Amino acid sequence: MVKTKIAVMVSGGGTNLQALLDAQSSGILTTGEIVLVISSNAKAYAITRAEKAGVPAVVCSRKELGNQAAFEKAISLVLAEYGVELIVLAGFMSILSESFTKQWPRRILNVHPSLIPSFCGQGFYGLKVHEAALAYGVKVTGATVHFVNEIPDGGEILLQRAVEIQPGDTPEVLQRRVMEQAEWKILPQAAQMISEEIGKGK
Repeated sequence: MVKTKIAVMVSGGGTNLQALLDAQSSGILTTGEIVLVISSNAKAYAITRAEKAGVPAVVCSRKELGNQAAFEKAISLVLAEYGVELIVLAGFMSILSESFTKQWPRRILNVHPSLIPSFCGQGFYGLKVHEAALAYGVKVTGATVHFVNEIPDGGEILLQRAVEIQPGDTPEVLQRRVMEQAEWKILPQAAQMISEEIGKGK
């Protein structure tokens, strides 16, 4: 089977990108291949991770491009250049418009650090999700991989994994546990599943 070409879109440290790269080298992600990393931030450490793995990295900054339309056009051009078939958002902090997402039905995955529909949607990202979970007093949180549509965190759910909250958890400690026990496991799994689905459809 010809491998599905994957682009990973990032904005920060790139820990989820690293989980995908590790899954590729350890044989967990076999049906897809990461051919491109797109960063919305020129200073993101994720770019260094991509370079170390020998994956081309391109910066598309909304701020520098001036507006959403120019930003999404730049992304679309580079995706076409690399023949990308599946997009994985891994800590990508820019919202994509409906005109962009509808061009990629069931082809954009996102990982969110809660069990959707809890603590998701507009304004829920990064540590804010874990702060909200602890403030609410939930005993179980986790992560969700879902397809991306025009509604933030609103697309069809693919995989979820629960993580127990421990006494004395801080948002930072909880964030780390959710990454290690949930995000880094289910994101490569979902990329494998959908890469295989795309491959069969060719």
